[in-house]
Amino acid sequence: MRTLRQTIGSEWAKLWSVRSTWWCLACASALMVLTAVTLGGATATEALRDGGTGVRVVASEPVVSATTFVQFALVALAMLTITSEYASGGIRVTLQATPRRGILLAAKALVVAPVMVAAGVLTGAVATAAVYALLSLDVFGGLVVAPAGQVVPDLLGVGVFFALVSVLTLGVGTAVRSAAGTLTVVFMLLLGLPLMLLMTGSQAAVAAALRMPAFAGLAFMGSTDNVTAGPMPYSAGEGLVWLLAWTATAVVAGHAVLRRRDA
Repeated sequence: MRTLRQTIGSEWAKLWSVRSTWWCLACASALMVLTAVTLGGATATEALRDGGTGVRVVASEPVVSATTFVQFALVALAMLTITSEYASGGIRVTLQATPRRGILLAAKALVVAPVMVAAGVLTGAVATAAVYALLSLDVFGGLVVAPAGQVVPDLLGVGVFFALVSVLTLGVGTAVRSAAGTLTVVFMLLLGLPLMLLMTGSQAAVAAALRMPAFAGLAFMGSTDNVTAGPMPYSAGEGLVWLLAWTATAVVAGHAVLRRRDA
């Protein structure tokens, strides 16, 4: 436990000592607000056009939908926590300081995860406030509500989703070791492959696509604004299970490579 605590402290210091961390978080925040406001405005405009005066947009719903785009800013941050060390050769020093590689990977995950939860909740809260302020304007008919009973779970769900996707990225980065390779693999897992499977139209392919990480996350967060044009065809609990399974698989793969290959 002492070694783990010391390694966590070291990884925490490394995370906040580089400018890329701040840039990624700033980009994620800006992208979250801009995307959520755009999606919220589009939803309200469509409701007004259809004459839905009784429709109310929950201010946090566009924030949940925005995670499809925002996740890549945080994926970049999670990726750099491991691939930058391989690129610079710093991984040799890191492994000399912490020879037990499982502890090193666990420490990185335990640093990345809470940062991403906080990033998701805080940026989501700011974006929710921005959506509420925008849709409260007369031009949008004031078609917005922000019930705490829905907003709080939505924001917590966003934080958990970002944390799991980031740990998944850490696992892939540990296995692949290069920034370009990691970004390619994670992009294909989150967006590329699911969209290709959906385009086939095959029932089995569509079912598989909807259980890949990004769509499993949308199911977990209860999103109805997705390519299925409605709620996901399985429960939030099942979505979380699928997301955890993908994350665990990536971490196990990363650990296996880290143990067997030299730095």
